[in-house]
Amino acid sequence: MLRKALLSFFIGSWFISVQAQVKSPEEFLGYKIGSRFTPHWKLVTYFNHVAANSSIKLEQYGKTNEGRPLLLAFISSTENLKNLEQIRVNNLRLAHLQKDAVAAVEDNAPAIVWLSYNVHGNEASSSEAAMLTLYALVDPTNASTKNWLKNTVVIIDPCLNPDGRDRYVNWFNSVVGKNSNPNRAAREHSEPWPGGRTNHYNFDLNRDWAWQTQVESQQRIKVYDQWLPQIHVDYHEQGVNEPYYFAPAAQPYHEIITKWQRDFQVTIGKNNAKYFDQNGWLYFTKEVFDLFYPSYGDTYPTYNGSIGMTYEQGGGPAGGLSILNDEGDTLTLTDRATHHYTTSLSTIEISSLNAPKLINEFRKFFNEAYQNGVGEYKTFVIKNEAAHSERINSILELLDKNQIQYGTGKGSGKGYNYATGKEELFTAGTNDIIISAYQPRSALVKALFEPKSSLVDSVTYDLSAWSLPYAYGINAFASKDKLVVTGIVSRSVPVNAETTYGYVLPWKGIQTVKVVSQLLQKGILLRYAEQPFEVNGNKFDRGSIIILRTANKSFGKNLWAAVRELADANAVQLYPVTTGFVEKGFDFGSDKVHPFKMPKIALLTGEGVNPNAAGEIWHFFEQEIDYPISLINAGDIARTGWNDIDVLIMPDGSYPFLNDKDKQENFKNWINRGGRVVALESAVSQLAKTDPIAIGLGIKQKKMDEGDKKDSNSYEALKIFEDRDRKAISGTTPGSIWKVDLDNTHPLAFGYPDYFYTLKQDNVIYEFLKDGGWNVGVLKKENQVAGFVGAALKPKLKDGLLFGVLPVGNGSLTFLADNVLFRSFWENGKLMFCNAVFLVGQ
Repeated sequence: MLRKALLSFFIGSWFISVQAQVKSPEEFLGYKIGSRFTPHWKLVTYFNHVAANSSIKLEQYGKTNEGRPLLLAFISSTENLKNLEQIRVNNLRLAHLQKDAVAAVEDNAPAIVWLSYNVHGNEASSSEAAMLTLYALVDPTNASTKNWLKNTVVIIDPCLNPDGRDRYVNWFNSVVGKNSNPNRAAREHSEPWPGGRTNHYNFDLNRDWAWQTQVESQQRIKVYDQWLPQIHVDYHEQGVNEPYYFAPAAQPYHEIITKWQRDFQVTIGKNNAKYFDQNGWLYFTKEVFDLFYPSYGDTYPTYNGSIGMTYEQGGGPAGGLSILNDEGDTLTLTDRATHHYTTSLSTIEISSLNAPKLINEFRKFFNEAYQNGVGEYKTFVIKNEAAHSERINSILELLDKNQIQYGTGKGSGKGYNYATGKEELFTAGTNDIIISAYQPRSALVKALFEPKSSLVDSVTYDLSAWSLPYAYGINAFASKDKLVVTGIVSRSVPVNAETTYGYVLPWKGIQTVKVVSQLLQKGILLRYAEQPFEVNGNKFDRGSIIILRTANKSFGKNLWAAVRELADANAVQLYPVTTGFVEKGFDFGSDKVHPFKMPKIALLTGEGVNPNAAGEIWHFFEQEIDYPISLINAGDIARTGWNDIDVLIMPDGSYPFLNDKDKQENFKNWINRGGRVVALESAVSQLAKTDPIAIGLGIKQKKMDEGDKKDSNSYEALKIFEDRDRKAISGTTPGSIWKVDLDNTHPLAFGYPDYFYTLKQDNVIYEFLKDGGWNVGVLKKENQVAGFVGAALKPKLKDGLLFGVLPVGNGSLTFLADNVLFRSFWENGKLMFCNAVFLVGQ
């Protein structure tokens, strides 16, 4: 007995000793939080220190493009930490996502609170607050946090975007003086391009939760879905003149958000307000930040059963260590970190006080989804058509990433045809894909697939339309009927037979492009067909790639094995052919079958270019099709070796060189000699407005019909000040879907039907091209499909050009007025972008 008592004494003494070794951030770092920015390696070192000297669990769940670690810290009571895996599994059972025979236990289940800091790298105060929050939770003298952790598991992600944060922090630390300068004109308040907001590829990770195009998102959501917290907070910063924002959110709320989710946002907001009122800190709620677009750090968790929230502190990204706001008050990094730290603890506190209710409502959310399905549509049917096989594979990969269940089955019913916009009868074939609303992820299914999302307020923070069948360009139905899933989707790997003469590779999608990219880089010569053809009993459409022994004799016997190896690695079907004499169409030696040359491609970046737009293209070449590309700063255009460029890509941005006579002349001469330009979004507008480029290239932006001129003294000129926000949006669209008529006989539209779904985010269209120009993508009348369009703008978006090609001398200008690669999730546009780069002007 004495021996046991002594053993308990020594174990207890050791535990107290270990706890006492945990240092505060200030003790460990050697400076007070807020007095300087902490680089990521020091942040990681501090979390490792706490893990080594306390009972928390620290997990590295991944790493960034630049190799920085991504961490999660799990903090709770000693007993909860011992049972952490059981808590996680039980939480999934509550959500019907754990496939076993064990019943979920609701009683005494701890609430899970997940705190995500610093998704935008230059909103850098929240990672500083993460260290303060961690210490408060492990501090043995803090009785309050000890009590909260008895029924709460806290998960801290101290920095979602280490690459962007270090880009900002390292820059700031290199330019700040001995003392910070609060003067807003000081250089420390003006970041160089591209800024620290985005990740390595200049992607905004806070728009990527559902799409998971980026490696940070993919790794994080994989772990997130293994936990599914009841509370999730995403920490941000806003302009220096704004105070602090916390929940409840602004309208519009998506209609699938439950009354409980809405009400508990108010509960949390009131608890936060209590502490801010005590300290005399300003804040606002119910404004600006809505809960609609599904790929944010607040909406995505909300659509997955959580209370998802954004917290926004004034000060980033220009705030530095101190900055004067318009009121003449100095806002410091210490202030900003302290405010985030306060809401962190307040959120944990109110979650602990309501843990049983949080668990109960969480279970209700998933019970309702599983038993009744969310929304009016109970089944979504994707037609599994061979022409769209690569896009269908892509959408299935997205469903897998989001753990959305799907399968096959037979049946018929009535449903909304995405292609026609009408209710029609349909039959689901044995290979068609069925997504039932009767599943745990039902709310997310509705949010991603519904043809048109209901808006209660047209003043939205982001897109108002994103429905996946349009984004992926596939045929589908949304039905109110319940179709039963009876089988699994078979994803057979193509078996590529041997050949002695050649192969044909249909031009279907991005996997095909990736194979072509790799073939070209191996030096294998290719051809492509301008017209459809039939050979050896198979039909092939325009753009099909032809690989022949004739042009590739230098490879000898190794040619076909190399081709098959690349096709097999990308699960792409090759079609063997035995002759160049076709049954229909033009023979392989015809001038309608063109050499597919490997172009040298350059992308303009740097000051004036939209970092997100440039990043989408950079990421696409490197990570999706694995093709070499040179990134050139637009300011260095005068030093460019034009002979080393075949294709120049101009993303959304402003290009001063177009206003410089000498640089402009060099640019035009290069095009006339055979250079090919691919311009997107505002780059097209600038080309259209710049003299003499506009005259030389013949692009003209269409003027919007202003209608009848109103008498300045008429009552219609009177406006209500309170309605100014809504008046302002009457001529805009925050992101709506339109059906574009395509000339799919032109190489820019190879691989498409005679239409394309575009995501329109502005009011710009162009006049039809004349004198040899090709009007490939035309917006006609009444072609809006989904999303909000201002009343003043809607009747004007018609009879204009969005996608066109203009031959210029021996070169060409391809313009894409809309962003066909938007956030890398607009899958439908990727092949068109590849057509613009690889096929147009060959």
